[in-house]
Amino acid sequence: MSTGVGVSSCCLSGKVHNGIPAGHVEEIGGLQTYVAAPESQSKAKSVIFITDIFGWELPNVRLLADNYAQAGFYCYVPDVHNGNSLPISFLQNVEPPLKEQAQLTLVDKAKNAAIVPTTLGPWLLSHREAVTAPLIDGFVNAVRMLPGTNKIGAIGFCWGGRYAILQAHGQKQDGSGSSVGGVDAAFAAHPSLVAIPADFDPVARPLSLAMGTKDSLLSLDQIGQIQDLLAKKTDVPHEIRLYEDQIHGFALRGDWSSDKDKEAMDEAETQGKEWMEKYLS
Repeated sequence: MSTGVGVSSCCLSGKVHNGIPAGHVEEIGGLQTYVAAPESQSKAKSVIFITDIFGWELPNVRLLADNYAQAGFYCYVPDVHNGNSLPISFLQNVEPPLKEQAQLTLVDKAKNAAIVPTTLGPWLLSHREAVTAPLIDGFVNAVRMLPGTNKIGAIGFCWGGRYAILQAHGQKQDGSGSSVGGVDAAFAAHPSLVAIPADFDPVARPLSLAMGTKDSLLSLDQIGQIQDLLAKKTDVPHEIRLYEDQIHGFALRGDWSSDKDKEAMDEAETQGKEWMEKYLS
C-alpha cells in the first residue's frame, strides 16, 4: 500500500550551500545535464543524480556531484523536470531548519502550511510517474550508450529518491518491447512519496537507503516495514542507515552551520560513495 503521506512542507525545507560547481553543462539524451568528471575522465563508474523538487540547478546537488567526481565517479545531473523545478526561494521561506522553526509565530506557520498544497500539488501532478519515469529510463539508456560507460548507479534525494529505488528494479520492457532503464546499484536518501510494498518488492539491484529519524514523510514504523521487505531479499544486497534527529532533506539540504547536521550530511555522502564504489567497480 502507499505510505499514505501527502504533500509536506518538509519537502521544501533546507539550506542552499555556498560554493562554485566545477563541472559543465551539456545535452544528453535530450536533457540539459550538469556533468562532473573525475580527473581520469573515465566513465567506467557512472552515477546519475536524480534530484529533489528543486532540480538540477540547485548548487547543493552540483557541489555533491563534484565531490563524487573527485572520488572517481563520472557524474550526471539531468534536468528531469524539463525546466520546471520549484524555485530555490522556497527553501528559505517555507520550512526552515528545526532550530529556526521554534522562532516562528503561529501566523507564520499557518502561512507556510497554506503555501504547501497550492505549490506542491500542481507540481507533483505535472511530474507524476507516468511522465517522469520514461524520462529517467531514457536518460539511463542514453548514458549506457556513451563510449566508455561500464556500470551505472543512481543516486536520488527526496522526490528523486523514489525514482532511484525504481531504477533498482532493473531493466524493464517499454511498449515496443525494448529494454529501458535499470541501473547496477542505487542509493536513496530520505525518499518521499514511496509506495509500500509496491516500490520495494521488485528491487533486484543493490540498494542503500539513508533516512532520518525525524522525517515527516517516513515514520519509523514505515521504515521498519521497508526493512522487513528488504530483509526477505537474501540475494539482493541492501542496507538502511538511520540518522538520529535528522529531518527530511538532511543529506542534500542540511544546515552546514550545525555541526550535527553537517556530520550527518558527510556520513550520508560517505555512505553513498562507499555503496557505489562497492557495486560499480
